[in-house]
Amino acid sequence: MNMKAFMDKDFLLETPTAQTLFHEHAEKMPVIDYHCHINPQQIAENYKFRNITDAWLSGDHYKWRMIRSNGVPERLITGKESTDYEKFEQFAKSLPRAIGNPLYHWTHLELQRYFGITKPLNEKNCKEIWDECNALLAQDDFRVQAIIKKSNVKCVCTTDDPGDDLQWHKKLQNDPQAPCKVLPAWRPDKAMKIEKPGFAEYVQHIAAITNKEIKSCRDFFEAIDERMAFFNEMGCRASDHGVDYAYCTLISDAELEQIFQKAMRGETPTPAEVEAYKSMILVHLAHGYAKYGWVMQIHYGAIRDPNSRMFKILGADTGYDYVGNRPCAEAIGQLMDTLEKENALPKTIWYSLNPNDNAVIATAIGAFQGPEAQGKIQQGSAWWFNDTYNGMVQQMTTFGELSVLGNFLGMLTDSRSFLSYTRHEYFRRIMCNLIGNLVEKGMYPDDMEFLGKIVEDISFNNTNKYFGFNV
Repeated sequence: MNMKAFMDKDFLLETPTAQTLFHEHAEKMPVIDYHCHINPQQIAENYKFRNITDAWLSGDHYKWRMIRSNGVPERLITGKESTDYEKFEQFAKSLPRAIGNPLYHWTHLELQRYFGITKPLNEKNCKEIWDECNALLAQDDFRVQAIIKKSNVKCVCTTDDPGDDLQWHKKLQNDPQAPCKVLPAWRPDKAMKIEKPGFAEYVQHIAAITNKEIKSCRDFFEAIDERMAFFNEMGCRASDHGVDYAYCTLISDAELEQIFQKAMRGETPTPAEVEAYKSMILVHLAHGYAKYGWVMQIHYGAIRDPNSRMFKILGADTGYDYVGNRPCAEAIGQLMDTLEKENALPKTIWYSLNPNDNAVIATAIGAFQGPEAQGKIQQGSAWWFNDTYNGMVQQMTTFGELSVLGNFLGMLTDSRSFLSYTRHEYFRRIMCNLIGNLVEKGMYPDDMEFLGKIVEDISFNNTNKYFGFNV
């Protein structure tokens, strides 16, 4: 048996059918990154990275988590007292031990596609690869906008708070040299997290930017609606909600007002009150999404910041989260049914961090489909801890067996890095291999014309049509 070469042109493509589907169809399709955490200011200002650590390790909690698992002191991971090279060196030392982790594949796809480096990164060649990458990053054609163009990206949706002024989006929309369409995506977590310190101050921030006096929950919702109208004018096509678990607890307007006033006085609502408030504002916001034709994305199932000591030191989104397992099936259905009864169920994508929810979501979406779109209600791509090789295979297999794989919206980066667009390639290779294997096993006809269209649709066309990006 001949051993395959490391990450060659047919990486992950096990059959001739898979190779044809990828090289003749998926590979050529542009990228739409409809959910990410990149900074629009860096796009607008055409940011130039100071080195590969700046491009790779700044803000990347996937990598921080992996390095920590190798017993590396925090000062050499996120510490201000360590140098960029020291941080890169610890990454290079740690990476070879991450066998099977998608980080290993992502890293080497990025080295190959952006820097032309085909050798595996390790402690021995760390300085050599550091120098090679930095020499290229010093050039103007490795600034942010050039990276976006090189990656064949046609549209990016950032993650933006309702209180943001979207000044960088305005600048990009007025810039004829902008590398792609850059749109805001509505992320109202601060408006929903009534239990968090600073909620009352956030309400006053919304009051100030809308020039409204907010004395009641109704006032607050009306001010938020005004911000939603502004986002819509700025081209927003999607909302995104990061919720801890699926919920739908409906209460009266009077009860809602009592909870709101309690929080505005600086008192902490009970867990039941928090869930009720979050349910009510989510239902209210969904009416707006349906009105504007936006897509509602709901990411749930993360247990965030359980390490209280490190949270006090580093804050949120630093790699200290894990998979939750609360029951979700009833709440998912109750939320969609509530909106369906009011003719206000928007196009919706459900993402669970727990892969055990795959079948729940894949079947729940079939109970609420509508004529507004092919696959109006979607199961999102394998998310966060699930965007591994097996995680993607499992998600697509369940989606295909219980729903309609041809309507799938494909991949997104969910990343803070401009070098992460190769994650779309990683996904497309896995997707082509999955479909290719079905064909070669005689489980689907060898109709390459139709199969090629399905692959191109999942890679790009379905997303472009579903969100209405028109790129």
